[in-house]
Amino acid sequence: MSDAAMEKQTADAPRKRTAPEVKAVPDSVTAAFEDFMGAFEAFKDVNDRRLSEIEQKLSADVVTRDKMERINKAMDEQGRLLDELVLKKMRPPLGRGGEADGPEAAEHKAAFEAYIRRGDEAGLRELEAKAMSAGAPADGGYLVPPETDSEIGRRLSVVSPIRALSTVRQVSGSVLKKPFSPAGMTAGWVAETAARPQTATAQLAELSFPTMELYAMPAASQALLDDAAVDIEAWIAAEVDIAFAEQEGTAFVSGDGVNKPKGFLAYDQVADGAWEWGKIGYLATGVAGGFAASGPSDVLVDLVYALKAGHRQNASFVMSRKTQGEIRKFKDADGNYLWQPPARPGEAASLIGFPVAEAEDMPAIAPNATAIAFGDFRSGYLVVDRVGVRVLRDPYSAKPYVLFYTTKRVGGGVQNFEAIKLVKFAAS
Repeated sequence: MSDAAMEKQTADAPRKRTAPEVKAVPDSVTAAFEDFMGAFEAFKDVNDRRLSEIEQKLSADVVTRDKMERINKAMDEQGRLLDELVLKKMRPPLGRGGEADGPEAAEHKAAFEAYIRRGDEAGLRELEAKAMSAGAPADGGYLVPPETDSEIGRRLSVVSPIRALSTVRQVSGSVLKKPFSPAGMTAGWVAETAARPQTATAQLAELSFPTMELYAMPAASQALLDDAAVDIEAWIAAEVDIAFAEQEGTAFVSGDGVNKPKGFLAYDQVADGAWEWGKIGYLATGVAGGFAASGPSDVLVDLVYALKAGHRQNASFVMSRKTQGEIRKFKDADGNYLWQPPARPGEAASLIGFPVAEAEDMPAIAPNATAIAFGDFRSGYLVVDRVGVRVLRDPYSAKPYVLFYTTKRVGGGVQNFEAIKLVKFAAS
């Protein structure tokens, strides 16, 4: 071997050994998305085989059915993992409150941290004397710094699907009253020189949305509070956001309006042909507890066109993951699947061209259950947030732990009854 060849072999050797160490590691979200898409392709293959067996033998093979259900469940788990990774990636870091935030914000942040860690109220009381909005001891607690307050709000909008779809209003009082015109103005045609009679006055309905108290009470040891490396504000936000989002998600869907928001499923429901203002219209599948045997997806198409065009263009499907698993099996007349996976990580799956929002608080498919909603929730549902999240430090009730009684006032309800439609799994 020549000297030049030996030098080349020696130079190549280190590169071969170090190649695995410098190989790029795929992004976890991208990897999870690719696994999800692979599972969907396998699901389509097995489901096509099942449908072919039904056509040929009037019944699908047991092994094929079991395999399809296993893949369907695996897709659900993979989809849940993908959602968690996307949510985690979307959560921004908390604001740090420095010179860029202004001296007042930095002072408030420092005083609030002293209160949380040591129970030192002096700084907050001094701020209260300067500006009455800084603290509120008479209400039992202090307002969290603005950056923490907004962080909780952002994280809730990501975790709670109904909040993310709906209109959100902030109020400083306890009730938001909203006028609404169910019929709108009237108009008419006239000749150029004809008299113009007065048109009928538009009728206004007043909708009232009271805010209800939502609370969480995380506990921390004194050792955790004494640890300067721990970001206390980030810890409070992390503890509170999931607890608040779970309670909100349930209330926005099925809350009865008693000490909680009123969910859109809690309003009176009528067949869409008999719909009237103040009620939610539904379309029946024709079968109690299931889809029709012939043309099972027809009710979904009818549901889409039950909405007026102005609402339909901004509409989304809302259903649980299990219901979505049933709908994945549906095809159109050309053999195309009605349900399509998201085009890229972070986007929603689609059904008949409309996005699908997964809300685990939606009921499962059962007799007389309204397990699918479709509508323009931005127009149809209103979430009301009262400004301010309050924290009361309690070092006495659960020694040796320190409790943080955190409260937020939230309301909600339907503001436009024609913008949301339901599918009822019933004969009529």
